[in-house]
Amino acid sequence: MSETVFLGPDASCAIATSRWDWLSSRLPPDLEEQAVRRVAWMSLCTVVVGAFGFIVSELVPSLQLGPHPIRFAVYLPFMLVSAALFVVARRRLLSPARIVDLSFAYKVLGAASIAVVSNAQPWPAGPMLPGWSPVAMWVLMFPIIVPGPSVRTLFTSTLAILTEPAFLWVLVRSGFMELPSRDAMLRRFFPSVIALALSVFVSRVVFGLGRKLDAARELGSYRLVERLGGGGMGEVWRAKHRMLARPAAVKLIRPEAFQGGAASYGTAKLRFEREAQATAALRSPHTIGIFDFGVARDGSFYYVMELLDGMDLETLVKLDGPQPPARVVHLLRQACHSLHEAHKAFLVHRDIKPANLFLCRYGADLDFLKVLDFGLVAERRKDVAPSTLTEDNAITGTPAFMAPEVVLGDRPVDGRTDIYALGCVAYWLLTGALVFEAETAMKTVLLHATEAPVAPSKRAARTIPPALDRIVLDCLEKDPARRPRSARELSERLAALHMDAEW
Repeated sequence: MSETVFLGPDASCAIATSRWDWLSSRLPPDLEEQAVRRVAWMSLCTVVVGAFGFIVSELVPSLQLGPHPIRFAVYLPFMLVSAALFVVARRRLLSPARIVDLSFAYKVLGAASIAVVSNAQPWPAGPMLPGWSPVAMWVLMFPIIVPGPSVRTLFTSTLAILTEPAFLWVLVRSGFMELPSRDAMLRRFFPSVIALALSVFVSRVVFGLGRKLDAARELGSYRLVERLGGGGMGEVWRAKHRMLARPAAVKLIRPEAFQGGAASYGTAKLRFEREAQATAALRSPHTIGIFDFGVARDGSFYYVMELLDGMDLETLVKLDGPQPPARVVHLLRQACHSLHEAHKAFLVHRDIKPANLFLCRYGADLDFLKVLDFGLVAERRKDVAPSTLTEDNAITGTPAFMAPEVVLGDRPVDGRTDIYALGCVAYWLLTGALVFEAETAMKTVLLHATEAPVAPSKRAARTIPPALDRIVLDCLEKDPARRPRSARELSERLAALHMDAEW
C-alpha cells in the first residue's frame, strides 16, 4: 500500500454500465424499500380520498359524479384493492420487489377506475375542454412515487392512458352517454399523450439517479449500507463486502470538504495516505484494523476498517458517569499498548481523546479498547523534524486534550504529546469533567499552556487512590520531560497499582 490505489469497476465498464442502467429491471434494495413505503402511503391516501368522494357523491347527488351503478361498480372495488395494497406494503407481506411489481398493476387498475368515473360525468358542450384529465395526472404522478425502468414505465403508462378512450367507447356502446365531438375528444386525450411521454422521461431520470446513487456507494469490493456518523472532514458508513460475509466500516472524505483548491486537496491526499498507511502498519490488537484504502473515481478518499460494536469513552461517561478507578486503569493500559507500538514506529497520534477511544466486545473479551482515527498522525525520525502535513498555521488536535507544546509550538511533538492527552482522558473518565473548561477554544488551549490542573481527586465523587492521582498529574505536566517517558512506562506505573478489582 505504498501508493494510492483506484478501486472499483474498470472505467470502460463503468461507462458501458451507466449507458444501459436505465434498462435494468430493479432499483437498489434500499431505494426499493423507500418505494414500498411510498406505495403504502399512496394506497392509503387513495382509500381516504376515494372513500370521501364516494360518501360525498351519495350525500350530494347534484355533484353528478357519474351514474349510481358505475359509482358502486368502480369506487368500492378500487377502494378494496387500495386497502389490500396498503396492508401488503405496510406489513411487508411480500418482498419489496414483488410489491413494486404489484404497484405497476395497481397503476393500470387505478387509471381504469379513474377513466370510468371521469368519462361517466357529463362532458362540457363544445370543443373547449381545458386542463389535463385525471388519468393524465395519475400517469404523470406515478413515476415519482415508484420509479421504474423506461421500458416498464412505457408499457404500463401506455396501458393506463388507453383505458380512457377504451372506457369511453364502452360507456357509449352501453348507452350511458353520447359520443362527444371529435374536437372535444382531441382536447381531452391529447394531454394524456404528453403525460405518457413525460412519465417515461421522469421515470428514466428518477430511476437513473437511483442507479447512479447505488453505483456511487460502491467502493472497491465494498458497498456502503448505512451512515454511522461524521465529524471533521469525514463520515463513517457501515459497509458490506460483495463476496465475504465480513462487515466493515468505511471512513469517507469527500473532495468538497477541502476549500483551498488543488494545493489543499493535494495536502489532504498526502495526509489521508499517511493515516491509512500508518494505521495499517500497526499490529496491536488495541489499534483499529485497516483492511483497505484508496481514492474513489469522484476524488473521495476512503479506507475500510473493522466494524466495532460498542461505544466510545465520551459516550460512556455521558451515559454512565465517572468510572471506577480500577476500570479507568484497565482502559488506560490498553490505550498504552496501542500507543507504545505507534511511538516505537515514530508515529504520534496527536488527537487522543475519549471520542477516539472505543470500548467494544472483542471475541469473548469485554471492555476491550481500540484506538481510532490516526488522522492527525505525525511521523518522526531521529534525524528529521516532525511532519507538518497539515493546514498552514493551523493547530492540530482537540483543544480540551491539547498538550502545551502543541499550543505554543516551542518544543517538538513526540510520544509524550499523546501521554498528555491520555492524562486528559484519564481525568475525564475519573471525574466526568474536562481538565480545563473555558468559553472559547482559544481560552481552553491557553489554560492548557499556562495553568496548573486541579487534582482529579478533588473533583471526583469517588475516592481516587493517591498513587493514581499522582500518575494523572504527572501526565499533565507542562514540561514533556517531567511526564512518563513512554507509553510503556505509563502502563507499568499503572500496573504497579494492582487495581484488579471488579467494577
